[in-house]
Amino acid sequence: MDHITHSTPPSPSERAGERSLYIVSGPTAVGKTAISIQLAQRLGTAIVSADSRQCYREMTIGTAKPSASELNVVKHYFIDEFPITTHLTAADYELLALKYLKEIFVTTNTAVVCGGTGLYIKALCEGLDEMPEVSSDIVTQTEQEYEQQGLAWLQQAIQVEDPVFYNEGEIQNPARLLRALSFVRSTGKSITQFRTQSRKQRPFTIIKAALELPRELLYDRINQRVDEMMAQGLLAEVEKLYPSRHLKNLHTVGYSELFDYVERKCSLPEAVDKIKQHTRNYAKRQMTWFKKDKEITWFRADDPDVVDKILSLK
Repeated sequence: MDHITHSTPPSPSERAGERSLYIVSGPTAVGKTAISIQLAQRLGTAIVSADSRQCYREMTIGTAKPSASELNVVKHYFIDEFPITTHLTAADYELLALKYLKEIFVTTNTAVVCGGTGLYIKALCEGLDEMPEVSSDIVTQTEQEYEQQGLAWLQQAIQVEDPVFYNEGEIQNPARLLRALSFVRSTGKSITQFRTQSRKQRPFTIIKAALELPRELLYDRINQRVDEMMAQGLLAEVEKLYPSRHLKNLHTVGYSELFDYVERKCSLPEAVDKIKQHTRNYAKRQMTWFKKDKEITWFRADDPDVVDKILSLK
């Protein structure tokens, strides 16, 4: 009788070496969702969103969430998972995304991350530095001062109280300025002191792709998307959320401008124009962020072979 040999199944650490995470990033409205779904279908896997607003149930039209049919085609994580009253940080996202990936990797060795929130993607790929606790009272007070006095006040406060951050940071980004100012007021130290740049090791290979289009084409798509959002009922969505307008999660493009309209600070056409302008500004900041990452391979979003080309990166 012949002797039958059984191959030893790979250990968890050996299997981990085979695991691959495809990141699909790029500016808003470039077409990340559709291409990520095609990629996930080819790989037979799920998608983890890396969008800091699509995770909130009440924000649907203004965040350009995947449609119900798109969500049915491929399983998505981090979509509609939290109420707007939950404040999530990049550190929270790091832990959540790793948990989602652990679940996905039980049944397949590939996963896809899709989104344009650069800090969330960085947190997942590299980890974040340990930070001292920041006082919630100081955060609230600082945000109230900003709402009353505006961006110029915020920039000046940072220049005085944390000149190191002011010289290094993104002084046009209110969210980062608020975080840095709250941090220095809570700890007496610059947030820059806690950036060790130490990179965490992940138990999977990370493959980074990003999508781009010529500026005029991208801006046309942004303008068209805003018009579509208005046609889909964005104003009604914003009016429903108006009583919660003080929440930080609603201080975002598409909502802030229409809150101003509801308060009669501007006309509706002016509010829509501001949404388009601010979305274009946001896309430009996203491009600046992602272009700094030399690990990313860039592709034209309208290339019919883009999915094949992303798959060939491995």
